[in-house]
Amino acid sequence: MDKAVRPYRQIPVYLRYLINTALLVILLAAGSALLASGTVNRAQSAVILQIGIYALLAVSLNVATGYLGQLPLGHAGFMAVGAYTAALIWKALPGKSLGVILLGLLAAGLLAAVFGVVIGIPALRLKGDYLAIITLGFGEIIRVLIINLPGVTGGTPGLMNIPKHSSFLVVYATVILSCALIHTLMKSRHGRAILAIRENEIAAEASGVNTTFYKVLAFTVSAFFAGVAGGLYAGYTGILTPGNFTFMTSVNILVMVVLGGLGSMAGSIIAAGILTALPLALQSFNKYRMVIYALLLIVVMIFKPSGLLGRYDFSLTRIIEKAINGRLFPRKGKAGEEHA
Repeated sequence: MDKAVRPYRQIPVYLRYLINTALLVILLAAGSALLASGTVNRAQSAVILQIGIYALLAVSLNVATGYLGQLPLGHAGFMAVGAYTAALIWKALPGKSLGVILLGLLAAGLLAAVFGVVIGIPALRLKGDYLAIITLGFGEIIRVLIINLPGVTGGTPGLMNIPKHSSFLVVYATVILSCALIHTLMKSRHGRAILAIRENEIAAEASGVNTTFYKVLAFTVSAFFAGVAGGLYAGYTGILTPGNFTFMTSVNILVMVVLGGLGSMAGSIIAAGILTALPLALQSFNKYRMVIYALLLIVVMIFKPSGLLGRYDFSLTRIIEKAINGRLFPRKGKAGEEHA
């Protein structure tokens, strides 16, 4: 006679939010205290800020690449639009108030989103290599415009004396909020429609999904958060040059997404952290560090072609639920069977 199976106990939704919010607040407070204490040197502090910025760039590109299933190569263009927009606003509005910082970041995201709509409507009629080429062209057009508008962007020498608003708290609070918004979108019916297009565009359209609308929506959301990340980048460096937004910048962001796993937000964040911190960790091997860097990428792609996490997304509350229900470390019976 079969034993009665114990019902699976789930954590209530409100408690999930409380646990996640409390954990994030603790992490933000701990990180701010660590940097303020001087335990972390300037080089390490710079890398920590860069990890946050590139994590947001990777997560934003993951919306178009991992969730939508397209291959854009112009992410550096959206980043550049956001960076220069925020920089110009912050230079025109001196001061370090929260309102000024938020205004710059919001304007950066909105203008990048406008460019996302303008580019996305014609570009997303194409697929594969053709989409990659047209978005690559967009990124290069933005870079050339930056060079040829010296009165606004500073031209080739760059835009100088940008207020450095991107502190640890600003960067990581923005990253957390952005990831939460993207996660909420992907769990909604709009997110499910985007995922349906990725799985089979013809079947999604036959099922009544407005594929054009949702492809442009995903592309615009991706551009918006890339613009926000660009604003954070401007507030971190204090100077912007066209060389910051080349084709290789787009490729580096794409590598982070592919390495982490297409469709995995946690994977994008982990890969951004690894690829940003790796050059610093390999400084003692200065002559060979780029060779080691490339070899590590090749090894990962050979043995883990789906990326570090594939499509898996980390969930703290899911782990807690498994621990409560005894499924995290299941006990073995005498016959080797797992107890429910």
